[in-house]
Amino acid sequence: MSRPLAVFAYDFDGTLAPGNMQEHAFIPDELGMDHAEFWRETTRLAREQRGDGILAYMHLMLTKAREKGLELSLESWRRRGAGLRLFPGVEDWFARQNARADALGLDLRHFIISSGNRELIEGSPIAGWFDRIYASGFMFDGDGDAIGIALAINYTGKTQYLFRINKWTLDEWDTDGVNEVQAEQRRPVPFGRIAFFGDGLTDIPVMRVMTDHGGHPVAVYDPARPITEAAAAKLLRDGRARLAAPGDYREGAALDRLAVEILEEMARGVSGELFP
Repeated sequence: MSRPLAVFAYDFDGTLAPGNMQEHAFIPDELGMDHAEFWRETTRLAREQRGDGILAYMHLMLTKAREKGLELSLESWRRRGAGLRLFPGVEDWFARQNARADALGLDLRHFIISSGNRELIEGSPIAGWFDRIYASGFMFDGDGDAIGIALAINYTGKTQYLFRINKWTLDEWDTDGVNEVQAEQRRPVPFGRIAFFGDGLTDIPVMRVMTDHGGHPVAVYDPARPITEAAAAKLLRDGRARLAAPGDYREGAALDRLAVEILEEMARGVSGELFP
């Protein structure tokens, strides 16, 4: 690698986009359900089955889609994702940060680490900017239809993907590479060159790992929802996030200014490092 790698990793729901992605179209428009009732049913199912909430919501998505006779192909899920609403400035954010990183001698990459649905994110207008979309995904049969759950990423499971990035062993199925002993000074992306942008309870373990390893955890909140600003303030008070800003990704906004500071700090930290 000719330049040191740097990474901006993001949660999706509440971080790059307001609310939960399934609420933007799928739950109200196709299932014909109130989204609050869908999530209540998810919680009931998880409790009854003593199961994981992420697995429960994905199971309900498939079950209720089948009941409605909805299309289940990979492309149909990606089409649903094409309508995801994003916070202001998100679509221009990635090129802007890449240009800044390049000027500082960094090779900036972008990743998603989300409990949301992988196929919906893959259909979003920003999917092409990510090296990997780590999110909960469906399993597809030979005809290309969703038949089950391939991957569920819950709040503690998210931390695995920080270490995959840190060691640059990026394939979800590769359990050997991510567990191999690798001296920290030889890891392609030290935590000091990773920033994670997240918004809520499912991001707390990731932010804790980032804080403990010298990374850059940033709490993002929806300025239209005071409860999310309160959650970000709590992350700061509890020492789980170092920085916080509203979900406004436009040039010159507070989040954009934080990105400049983070990239500059990453570039300063490269001096004296060993990297492949």
